[in-house]
Amino acid sequence: MPPTPAAAGPRALPLRPPLPTRAAVLLNVAHALDHMFLLVFATAVAAIAADFGLPDWETLMPYGAGAFMMFGLGALPAGRLGDLWGRRQMMLVFYFGMAASSLLVALTRDAWQLGGALTLMGAFSAIYHPVGIPMLIRGTSRPGLTIGISGLSGNLGVALAAVTTGLLVKYAGWRGAFVVPALVCAACGVAFALFAPRETAPPAQGTRSGARHERATLARVFLVMTVAAISASLLFNFTTNGNGQLLRERFSAITADPALLGALLAGVYVVASFAQVAVGLLIDRYPLKRLYLGIVFLQAPLFAAAAAADGWTLLLLQVAYMIAVFGAIPFTDALIMRFVDDSMRSRVSGMRLAVSFGVSSAAVWLLGPVVKAAGFDALLLLMAGISLVTLLVVALLPSAPAPRSSRATD
Repeated sequence: MPPTPAAAGPRALPLRPPLPTRAAVLLNVAHALDHMFLLVFATAVAAIAADFGLPDWETLMPYGAGAFMMFGLGALPAGRLGDLWGRRQMMLVFYFGMAASSLLVALTRDAWQLGGALTLMGAFSAIYHPVGIPMLIRGTSRPGLTIGISGLSGNLGVALAAVTTGLLVKYAGWRGAFVVPALVCAACGVAFALFAPRETAPPAQGTRSGARHERATLARVFLVMTVAAISASLLFNFTTNGNGQLLRERFSAITADPALLGALLAGVYVVASFAQVAVGLLIDRYPLKRLYLGIVFLQAPLFAAAAAADGWTLLLLQVAYMIAVFGAIPFTDALIMRFVDDSMRSRVSGMRLAVSFGVSSAAVWLLGPVVKAAGFDALLLLMAGISLVTLLVVALLPSAPAPRSSRATD
């Protein structure tokens, strides 16, 4: 990854104007929809398995792995197109592609059709992260807070998937759980087309600015953030796809009702999601490495404690470990923001996401078989081990001073 050249002349270029408020809001809504769509299947999997005549949800769960694999692998071409073709155009492809593929999922009649439609959805879902987040942070004077709010929006989508899917499965069937979000996503696409300003040129053709970093430092940062992102994505996929079934198994006294189960999960995710805003505020003030190590340090003991818990204790531990999981998410975007120029952020982000999400899609494929063979206690201990790997890798990050309060993204 080449270093970004220093700004020409005695003064850096003027700060690029941030997005209009309505466009920024729609981008945050898109992040929520992105995560919501990917988790509708995980929340409705038991109802879908019963409808397809399968013996249990574990048998159907691996058919969702293609969506998460494409969520990662598709980020590479999405990021390249975002920089070279345009981020606004790619976001329009995201909105309408997600809506169409979700409607296609609702029309499926067996597990293989479902797996194919979910994989197509995963390809469209890959667009948001390498395109939408660079769009949001370009020109902002408080990039950490912007990343934190974006992360909050994405994780509120996780919560929304839990509560709305539970209600829709109960009152409209599992197919309705895919149709309703599809209509909402298409409406957001129309609004984005109206409110998002047209780009005068693709980001790759813009003038570069920013501090110069040594090639060796950039290579080290890219390696660390990619390996850390793989482990973080594994934890994210294991938890968000498995928490519902974990509660169903160990808190069965009050979670037999899918709507109630969805409400409990939504509560867990909403509370945990606000950790990203707090982390974003801290990123604007303190060195990344120290903050990152502190968040990751909390994960392993919380997973280990949850392995032996049930009932209300388990629910409280889920809140705690999801705070630690969600709180670690903003750091990879913050590293890209701090070390990579805007003209190539979508491509760098796409490379990182392709590797991390591509590998972590294995979590969706493994979730059902691991739980079926060894139980949730083994899965939680596995996640504790993964978090320790993340801690060791983050320790290799180069130390850096706290960011300046202005011009953080240029």
